[in-house]
Amino acid sequence: MTTRTTSTRSAGTRHTATPVDDVGRLLHAEDPAAQLALATARLEAELAAAGRTPADLVSVIVRTAEPAAVGGVLDVLLERLEATGAAPYVEVRAVHAPDLPGMVVALDATTRPLGTPTTDEPTDEQGTPMSLTTPLHTDPAAILRAHLGASGCELHLPGDPGYDAARTPWNLAAQQRPAAVAVPRSVAEVRAAVTAAVAAGLRVAPQSTGHGAAALAETSLGDTVVLRLSELTGVTVDPAARTARVVGGTLWQDVAAAAAEHGLAALHGSAGDVAVAGYALGGGLSFYGRQHGLAASSITGVEVVVADGSLVRASADEHAELFWAVRGGGGNLGAVVAIELSLLEQPDVFAGMLLWDRERAPEVVRAWVDWTRSVPESVTTSLRVMSFPPLPELPPFLSGRDLVVVDGAVLEDDDRAAELLAPLRALAPELDTFGRIPAPALLGVHMDPPGPTPAVSEHAVLDTLPDVAVDALLAAVGPGTRTGLLFAELRHLGGALGRPAPGGGALASLPGEYALLCLAMAPTPAAAEAGYVAARSVVAAMGPWCSDRTVLNFAEQRVADTATAYEPGVRDRLRAVRAAVDPSGVFRANHEV
Repeated sequence: MTTRTTSTRSAGTRHTATPVDDVGRLLHAEDPAAQLALATARLEAELAAAGRTPADLVSVIVRTAEPAAVGGVLDVLLERLEATGAAPYVEVRAVHAPDLPGMVVALDATTRPLGTPTTDEPTDEQGTPMSLTTPLHTDPAAILRAHLGASGCELHLPGDPGYDAARTPWNLAAQQRPAAVAVPRSVAEVRAAVTAAVAAGLRVAPQSTGHGAAALAETSLGDTVVLRLSELTGVTVDPAARTARVVGGTLWQDVAAAAAEHGLAALHGSAGDVAVAGYALGGGLSFYGRQHGLAASSITGVEVVVADGSLVRASADEHAELFWAVRGGGGNLGAVVAIELSLLEQPDVFAGMLLWDRERAPEVVRAWVDWTRSVPESVTTSLRVMSFPPLPELPPFLSGRDLVVVDGAVLEDDDRAAELLAPLRALAPELDTFGRIPAPALLGVHMDPPGPTPAVSEHAVLDTLPDVAVDALLAAVGPGTRTGLLFAELRHLGGALGRPAPGGGALASLPGEYALLCLAMAPTPAAAEAGYVAARSVVAAMGPWCSDRTVLNFAEQRVADTATAYEPGVRDRLRAVRAAVDPSGVFRANHEV
């Protein structure tokens, strides 16, 4: 345990208080709370006998051979000091052995010399001031261990054997080095972790898988506990109500499987190993989206652990303002430990992909863009120009090839779906997998990486995509170009995605016709920088047709102005809600409002 040494430079009389009676007998053996209370009372008595008050205290050192046990009951001392108007420097200091067998704690205190102004700050041995404005200045690691030791919450601190694995997010390009990683397995442990972080003067960053961790990792996390919710999982489906209650860090693949047992589906994204919370609270673009809107608008209730450690349920009928804010504000408001979602009656779906060699890109891209201008809202697709490295684990039709891929879903019967796809199929794709599939299989259509991957990306929202814009895109990523990207993707927006959902939250719609996402693999820092340059160059080429809108789920780097993620006035309202539920700014998200 790291300790700090108090100074005698500005201190007057020293006092020692222990949990013994007037004849030296130990009371409350092995009981840290009772011993701390008694030692505090005896300290006050000793001060009164010397004609001093607790307000004269400069420092209080809590000596103990059991810092975890004492740290868990330290409020006994802190609350008494506050009640008496005292604000000394307080430190928990580990010692080799107690004064007496069974003694858990003793207090060493110093008072300022008589006549010294109460504003005179104590200093350490090097003369560095020790603040008197915050009652507790103890080693944060010790406080975390003390508070979480009794709760059972898994805790990893720098230097611990499991720290590096615990801090590593799904996006392996993001190097986050927090003050600690807490891995709760129950709501009670989440509450304990938040309370412990606050007691240690640290912030809290909720994180499930860490797909979008790159933005968070850009900042220093030395004052932050990453709250990894990946072990807090579970899904309960109510088939009659067509709803699901999804716990903490549950993945979409688990929700899709549970819903499918009842012929239902959710507005999930394109990858099964993405967690529900980060995706849905950040908006959520689905292959059902043009007909059913953003995933955030399918949320009917949330359970949130807020900054004071309390658990709050928010819905349209209770804590309505928090409910509005969390659907788009996400981790800025608290740790969401459960989400209630409305589900679709969708046992199966007509979905798949069409694939061509990239040499066909000029005709395929133009044909797809023209096709998207007239398809109904039942059709949600994306187009990607892709470049795969020659890896043996890839299937032959992908390995080492440059391709154009169109994929997505058509929410129609088979005949109508075939009719709608006919213009694209007329281009004679090399591979055509479109057909009727079980709803959970839609998670595999987009071919997202099956496990943690290092990647960087850049994105934009396009208000329009005229022919001249298509020409610019082909000039950047078409045949013969070497971009260094894994893919440049256009996602077709519009339809219900662009209409504010009735009763929606802070993110109730996404204006624009297409979302552009450019992604590069980043196995090394040099590759990451080159990938960012490549992705930005393509986005820049499309600049004349881009809006200023930001899609937070796609933003790998910190968003300088998060107002661009919302409609006018929304961020100000979000900040007001945050100030009400988290006035000290305990929680931090990938993108803070």
